[in-house]
Amino acid sequence: MNNRLWAFLVPIISVIMALLISSVVILLIGQDPIVAYAALFKGAFGSKLAIASVIIKTTPLILTGLAVGFGFRAGLFNIGAEGQMVMGAMIATAFAINVAWMPAVLAIPLTMVVGMAAGAGYAAIAGVLKAKTGAHEVVTTIMLNWIAEYLSSYVVTVPMGVGFGTPKSPEIANSAKLPPLMTVQATELTSGIIVAVIAAVVIYIVLEKTTKGYELKGTGFNPYAAEYGGIKISQNIVLAMAISGALSGLAGTLEVMGVHHRFLGTLSGGKGFDGISIALIGQNNPIGIIFAALLMGSLRTGSNEMQFVGVPKHIILIVQAIIIFLVAADRIVRTILIRKKRVKAS
Repeated sequence: MNNRLWAFLVPIISVIMALLISSVVILLIGQDPIVAYAALFKGAFGSKLAIASVIIKTTPLILTGLAVGFGFRAGLFNIGAEGQMVMGAMIATAFAINVAWMPAVLAIPLTMVVGMAAGAGYAAIAGVLKAKTGAHEVVTTIMLNWIAEYLSSYVVTVPMGVGFGTPKSPEIANSAKLPPLMTVQATELTSGIIVAVIAAVVIYIVLEKTTKGYELKGTGFNPYAAEYGGIKISQNIVLAMAISGALSGLAGTLEVMGVHHRFLGTLSGGKGFDGISIALIGQNNPIGIIFAALLMGSLRTGSNEMQFVGVPKHIILIVQAIIIFLVAADRIVRTILIRKKRVKAS
C-alpha cells in the first residue's frame, strides 16, 4: 500500500480500536458500551443544538491543529499554539473594541488580520531564536506560553477588565462580530467554521502546490540537503513559525468574534495544546486535520450525554489517549494489517 492509503487507514483503524478498547473499560465499570456509544452519538448529532455545539468546538481545533501540523511539516515542533492563540485573541479584541465606526465589511477582515499578525509576530520570536541562536523551539515556545498567559491575565484584569467575576474585557463592536449561520436556542453557529475550512484548503495548496511549500517541507525533511540545494534555512524557519502562529492567532480571534464577543481569561481552554493531538491524528495533512478536529469536537460534545446513562464523560479522555497512542505508533497498526493479509494469503 502506498503512503497516502496508509495515512487514510491508520487514523480510522485507530479510532475503531480505541472504541473497542474503551468498551472493555466501560464493561469493567458495569455499564453497557452499546448504550454508552449510542448516547455519545446522540449527544453529538442528535439535534440541531448538538450539531451546532460540535461545529463551534471544532472551529478553533482545526486552526490549532493546522498550526501545529504546519510546523511539523517544516521540521518544527510548535508547542506555543496556546500562547499564540491567546495573544491573537487579546490584540484582536483591543482592536475590535474600537471599530464601532467601521462597517462590518472592513471591521471583520481587519480584525482577523490583526489577530493573525499578533499570533505570527509572537511565534516569530521563537523562529528568530531558533534561526539565529539555535535555541530549541520546544523550550522557547513553552516559555512564551507562560508569558502570554500571565500578560493576558494582567491585561484582562486591569487595563481591559470590566465588571466582576470572571476576568473579561468589554464587548467588541457589533461590526466586528461574525454573522451567525444559524441560531439554536441561545447558541449561535457562526461563520467561523467557513474561515477555518478555507484556511485548511489554503494551507494544503501552499504545502502541496507551491514552490515555497516545497522549500518549507524540504527544510523540515532534510535541512542539510535543502541548504545544499539553495534553500534559505533560517528564512524558512522564521516564516514557518510565523505562519503557524498566524493560524493559532486566527483561532483565538474567531473565538472572540464568533463565540464570546469579548476576551476572557479562560478563552483558550487548552485548545492550543489540543492542536498537537489533532495534528498527529490528522497525519499533519490539512484535510486530515479537518476530520481529526471534527472527531475531537464530536467526542467532547457527545460525552456530556453519556453521563445520563451512567458512564463518566472522562471515558472520552481514554478514547482520545488511545487514538493518539495508536496514530503516533502507527507501525503497530500497520503490523497488524500486514499479518492479517499474510494469514489470508496463506
